[in-house]
Amino acid sequence: MAQNPQFTVYVGCMWAAKTSKLLTMVDRYKYQNKKVVLFKPKLDERYSVDEVSSHTGWKMPAVSVSNGADILKHLTECEEVFDVVAVDELFMIPGSADALVFLFRNGVNIVVASLDLSHTCKPFKEVQKVMPYATYVKKCSSVCDVCGRDAFYSYKKSDVDTEIAVGGVELYSPRCFEHHPVMLNKK
Repeated sequence: MAQNPQFTVYVGCMWAAKTSKLLTMVDRYKYQNKKVVLFKPKLDERYSVDEVSSHTGWKMPAVSVSNGADILKHLTECEEVFDVVAVDELFMIPGSADALVFLFRNGVNIVVASLDLSHTCKPFKEVQKVMPYATYVKKCSSVCDVCGRDAFYSYKKSDVDTEIAVGGVELYSPRCFEHHPVMLNKK
C-alpha cells in the first residue's frame, strides 16, 4: 500500500500519444522496483490480444479484461501484490472506474490512458467517474488532419453511429475545434 498513492490520467483524442505516456509511466515504475500490472480491454485486438501497444509499435504484456470485476478478480487470484495498476483504453471497460477508485482508496497507484470524448463529443462515463480522484491529469493533443493545428477531438469517418467502435486510421482522424462538425454544430 502506497502512503500517498498517485492516480494519473492521460486523456485526449486519437493519436495523441496517450498509450505511449502510459507505457512510459509503467516503465518508470518498474525502474523504481514497483510491481506493476497492465490491463487492456478484450474488445481491443487491433495490435495484440495480450499486449498494450502504441501506434508506434512500443508493446508491453497486458491482461485482457471485459469489465472492472475482471480487474479485481485477476488481482485477487494473483499471488503477487501490485503497487501499480495501469489500464489502457479505460473507456472500453465497463465498471473499470469503480474498480480503480476502490484500488486507489486502498493505496494502489493507478495509471490510465483513455479517450475522454466519443466522436460525437460526449464524455465517456468511465473517464468521468475517475476524474475527481485523479492526482494528475494530462490532456493530450494530436495534429488536425485538415489544418495541422492542435487536435483535441476524434472525428469518425464512417456513418456507423456506435459510441465505441474499435478502429484506426481507416475509421478515425484527429480534428481541431474548427474542423470537427459536432463541435461546430454541423452534425
